[in-house]
Amino acid sequence: MVVEAANWRQGAARPRHEVIGGADHRRYVAGWMRPGDAGFIAEATAGGLVGAAWYRLLPRDEPGFGYVGTGVPELIIGVRPIWRAHGVGRALLQELCDHARAQGHARISLSVERGNFAATLYRSEGFAVVRSGVGRDTMVKRLR
Repeated sequence: MVVEAANWRQGAARPRHEVIGGADHRRYVAGWMRPGDAGFIAEATAGGLVGAAWYRLLPRDEPGFGYVGTGVPELIIGVRPIWRAHGVGRALLQELCDHARAQGHARISLSVERGNFAATLYRSEGFAVVRSGVGRDTMVKRLR
């Protein structure tokens, strides 16, 4: 699903091997299920993966796109194009934020490229822009 997250633009898909093999995205999946990792998947009733949302606690010396500080999990969400705008992303996002809150996290962060329609979803779920970079914004939601 990291490939789906990276390929949000219609008609501008990067090949799977490029996304998975690149350091920018590999940090979100390499060595999965380290301490502090958590995630949820969405499956279609008939089977098949629809989407996933997960977070990682990334170190200061290897920050992700949405890094805001030590101990603040950074979330990633990917939904297959055919399932976008059907509530799958919202359900995954809510489940992941509820889980992070239950684990004692006070905030959760993410990075969204400008022009990505998912930014509207994030704002509607309580995320606010805390830092703007070149072509992307870092957003944070307070969980308590």
